[in-house]
Amino acid sequence: MSNLKTVLPVAPCCPPLTERPLTADEAVRTAAMFKALSDPVRLRLFSLVASHDGGEACVCDISDVGVSQPTVSHHLKKLKEAGLLTSERRGTWVFYRVEPSVLAALGQTLRPYGV
Repeated sequence: MSNLKTVLPVAPCCPPLTERPLTADEAVRTAAMFKALSDPVRLRLFSLVASHDGGEACVCDISDVGVSQPTVSHHLKKLKEAGLLTSERRGTWVFYRVEPSVLAALGQTLRPYGV
């Protein structure tokens, strides 16, 4: 049985910035996602998970980002809290996944006018 745990307080929600002004709630949710990605270590971890074979990565495969293991865990927690990652424990390891809808929503938000 899967222990898939998803924390999505910041669900992708928003239209392209060029389509209409964001509501206050949309701005809060979108800013939280981009704030989580504004840290270079978090952005690298997010990229490692997103580009990993099969669309998921074991924490054991993505821990070598130049910071200690507790710091990696902290950054992964922040990415989960922002709704950017989901995780599943399998035995002693935790596997992380980027939901395709999150990538699509981030890309959609920054879509140029008229595209």
